[in-house]
This record gives sequence, structure tokens and C-alpha cells, in this order.
Amino acid sequence: MVVGLCTYEMHLAAAQSLKDKRRVLKSVIDRVKNKFNVSIAEVDYQDSWQRAVVGVAVVSNNSMHVNQIITNVTKFIENANDEIEVTDVLVEII
Repeated sequence: MVVGLCTYEMHLAAAQSLKDKRRVLKSVIDRVKNKFNVSIAEVDYQDSWQRAVVGVAVVSNNSMHVNQIITNVTKFIENANDEIEVTDVLVEII
């Protein structure tokens, strides 16, 4: 079994409240779940307006498949919304 973990640190410059931030993140999280069938959630800075950390987990029996899914999710998140700027990506494959 191969597990892929990826965290995305994000900056949401246009967010003026937690409600704005959650609206944008919920949209991206729901689209990633539906498109890639991965586990995804906001994992840090829940009370900060313009910062967020989102974690993604993928399980497979093939490390190349895990790597491909994480690469595709990363591209999707980076291009998903003009309101989100991905500032750091950390990938770990176990």
C-alpha cells in the first residue's frame, strides 16, 4: 500500500472575512473531491482570513499512480481560482 500526502499553503488576498475564505475554499475542496476522489480538508489557519493550509491524502497500490494523482491535484488547485495563490506545496509519499 502506498500513501501520498500533500499539503498546500495558500494565500487568499481578496478574502475580507472568514465567510469569504470558507466560500472560496469550500468550492475548491468540493471540486477536488469530485474530480479526483481524494480525501481533502482544511488543516490549519482555520481562524485566519487570508491564510489556509489544505491537506490531501491518496491511497493506492502503485506509487506512480499516487504521484500522478498528486501532480494533477496540484495543477488543478493552482489553476482553480484566481482568488487563491498557492505559496507552498509539501509532498510526502509513504
